[in-house]
Amino acid sequence: MVNNFPILVDRIKKDGLSLEGGILKVDSFINHQLDPQLLVDMCHEFNRRFDANSYNKILTVEASGIAPAVILGYITKKPVVFAKKKKPSTMENMLVTEVFSFTKNTTYQICVSGEFLKADDKVLFIDDFLANGKAATGILDLVKQANAHCVGMGFLIEKAFQNGGKLLRDQGIHVESLATISSLDNCTITIAE
Repeated sequence: MVNNFPILVDRIKKDGLSLEGGILKVDSFINHQLDPQLLVDMCHEFNRRFDANSYNKILTVEASGIAPAVILGYITKKPVVFAKKKKPSTMENMLVTEVFSFTKNTTYQICVSGEFLKADDKVLFIDDFLANGKAATGILDLVKQANAHCVGMGFLIEKAFQNGGKLLRDQGIHVESLATISSLDNCTITIAE
């Protein structure tokens, strides 16, 4: 069921750009230049959709997921952990998995310290995009390695014409997307109804 957040949908229609190859460019307000008020509004909507008592930690992947995750963490008073794309030499008890990036067409490793993702953690994952679900699947692997539990996943924008949303929902994961794009064919943004 599509549950679009009108404020975000309006902004995508106004300032989003569809590029060749199914790419939605939202770098003027989400993942390069940030609109703080929009981020706050979106995170209040996430807080409405996910019970803050059901999780004790917010997890994301660097870099574009950090801003919404931190704002939601501020609203809910929960710590935020971001999976790093480069393994720091100082990190101990490292949990590592591989993720394929659709945008960059490359596979890379993401890692989290076992110090910050533990067996008693109930995790909410927040990210900017859900497309093929590769980052989300990588996060699920890290959560599993830690013997933690993922209570849900929130995405600012979901590309419903790619299979990530179905993949996650078929696993019984509570997925919330604030704007669902049904098509970017012919470089035209079509919002799912």
